[in-house]
Amino acid sequence: MASIEELKSKYLNINKEFEDFDSVKEVDDIKKSVLLCFDNSSSRLSSEVEIESDEFTAVCPWTNLPDYGNLKIIYLPKDHLIELKSLKYYLTQYRNVGIVQEYAADRILNDLVSVCKPEQMTIILKYKIRGGLLTTVKSSYTQP
Repeated sequence: MASIEELKSKYLNINKEFEDFDSVKEVDDIKKSVLLCFDNSSSRLSSEVEIESDEFTAVCPWTNLPDYGNLKIIYLPKDHLIELKSLKYYLTQYRNVGIVQEYAADRILNDLVSVCKPEQMTIILKYKIRGGLLTTVKSSYTQP
């Protein structure tokens, strides 16, 4: 994994990869390759990291209407930390993708775990109320 200094050039080039994200319409088009991590220099510490966004957007696969949600990522890092700009670009790819909430939470969890290899991670995805129903999906991973 990259140190912060080594990550700089990748970080500066993220914008180039992001230029064609409007063409992302299918789940399989989402590029987890935009996710960047850097070395956790304090890996001896037991830190819990929480990242939250109220800007998560996807599309209902049946109505093609936008779904808006609050996404929370909670993880115990091991050797790597998630770079936040790359995470924002990764999540933005979902904005035109028809995907159900449960699958979105699992997909995000699987992609993040494969990239940063944490000790534990939980994704909590809470969509805005639709039809009087508030739904929260919680997907978790614990390193075997």
